[in-house]
Amino acid sequence: MHPYYHPLFLQFIVYFNDNQDYFECHEVLEEYWKEQEDFSKDHPLTGYILMATGLYHWRRGNIAGASRTLNKALVRFREMPVQFSDYLEEVALDEVIDQLEYCLTRIESGAGFRSFQLPVSRGLQMEADNFKPQLSLLPKDSASVIHKHMQRDRSDILLQREEKKKGSR
Repeated sequence: MHPYYHPLFLQFIVYFNDNQDYFECHEVLEEYWKEQEDFSKDHPLTGYILMATGLYHWRRGNIAGASRTLNKALVRFREMPVQFSDYLEEVALDEVIDQLEYCLTRIESGAGFRSFQLPVSRGLQMEADNFKPQLSLLPKDSASVIHKHMQRDRSDILLQREEKKKGSR
């Protein structure tokens, strides 16, 4: 199976292009990334994860976080290792790079958030469209999408941070 036709990547496309749920984009791709044999920060999926995270930050007004994260995504897409040539098909990475550069220009000039569509092949978009009915999508501009991280149970994350602090003393 081509890596872009994996159900988790199809979910990513739907969340990204349909309701701009960048938090869910991050969640599903992180799950997919962790399944990879060559699981590393150099893996192409990390570029998409960073891109979604950066857009999530930007829309919420975290300009420093958005700029830092989108710049990291840009580097990942520009420097994609040759061993990941399968990831050079089906998504127009040159257009993704152009979009990220445009977003960063807007951020630097103080312009507001602007979304974009992930440029995928017709076949990949058809597969994502076929997958879409399996998902429950929240309205695109709803607070539930924009501030999603604030609506989840974070007790496990906070506990891990406390344990880490205790260990570093």
